[in-house]
Amino acid sequence: MHFDQELDARGLHCPLPILRTKKALAGMVSGQVLRVVATDPGSVRDFQSFARQTGNELLASEASDQEFTFLIKRR
Repeated sequence: MHFDQELDARGLHCPLPILRTKKALAGMVSGQVLRVVATDPGSVRDFQSFARQTGNELLASEASDQEFTFLIKRR
């Protein structure tokens, strides 16, 4: 899937992946997609909550080899 920007949050623990995602999204325009790669297993739940609370759309979430990838569309 197409994305406009990527954020590497590997090795970061809660709440840093969400905080860096929030900062990255703030610099993007509405409709752009951010790809986030994280290693914190709690990030799956965190990104679901983040999307609900902020109105940004979680387009995809997948896990592979202890890495979690999220595609988030800026509201």
